[in-house]
Amino acid sequence: MLARSSRTALTTLSRSFSSTCRAQSHIGREPIKFTEEVTLARTPSALTITGPKGSTSLPLHSFIKLDYPTPTTLTVAVEDATVKQQRQMWGTTRTLIANAITGMTQGFTVPLFLVGVGFRAALEKTEAGADQLVMKLGYSHTVYILVPQHIKAEVPSPTKIVLSCTDKHLLGLFAAEVRSWRKPEVYKGKGIFIGNEQIRLKSVKKK
Repeated sequence: MLARSSRTALTTLSRSFSSTCRAQSHIGREPIKFTEEVTLARTPSALTITGPKGSTSLPLHSFIKLDYPTPTTLTVAVEDATVKQQRQMWGTTRTLIANAITGMTQGFTVPLFLVGVGFRAALEKTEAGADQLVMKLGYSHTVYILVPQHIKAEVPSPTKIVLSCTDKHLLGLFAAEVRSWRKPEVYKGKGIFIGNEQIRLKSVKKK
């Protein structure tokens, strides 16, 4: 037993003083491919991405390194992968850049489904000319939600809303805001569902 404990202690000690570099970010080292209609411009503190749907700018840390193995391929790296902050931001930065490129070329779309008796949605114009969602969600009053200018909303059917945007983060925030007016409940399955969202129904306890 003593010999086994000694071997364990030696193994732990050797790992603590190991000079081997930690594993690199699996997400961060994946190359980003884009089409020729996309242009990328790097400044010391930001990356500007321009595509058919517009232009956006992402802030970058000074330790982020960008390289172009081919004219339509981008790789992301950091100066020192052993530094915790750099290692954490490596994969995050790569994901943000990839999402921005997708947003400027294809955009993002998310459907919302209204599930419940009498649940309805419509798209109307305000007096100022802005779009607003008008929803009946089982309350005694009608719900009005102003659609931000950067979001495009469509209502192809009374129980379906389609939101589109070039910014994935802003799109998710607005979809969550709409959903918050009638979150799916677990007993009758009524509410506003985002995409393929599913919930596990609970049985009502009988007295």
